[in-house]
Amino acid sequence: MTPIEIVGLVFGIFAVGLIVLLIYKSTLTMHEDDQLFLDEANSHMQEEQTELLTKVNRLTLPVRVFSIGSGVFLLVLVAMIIYQKLNEVQ
Repeated sequence: MTPIEIVGLVFGIFAVGLIVLLIYKSTLTMHEDDQLFLDEANSHMQEEQTELLTKVNRLTLPVRVFSIGSGVFLLVLVAMIIYQKLNEVQ
């Protein structure tokens, strides 16, 4: 495998991971309520919302890592392709 293929593969892994994380996060936030009117009978809804917010907040760091990783590898891949094309011209 050439270095460009390796960087492209790593970029693809980061991009797919980011897409999966964003889809999962969006499915979690679909179930999130903006406003809750709670009384003693509906206290389980508050617990569900707290658990949901905990899950969503836990995804913040992995989403950032995969976003930065895919961005960096995309820039490296583009730079490598441009460098390769410039060397072909000379």
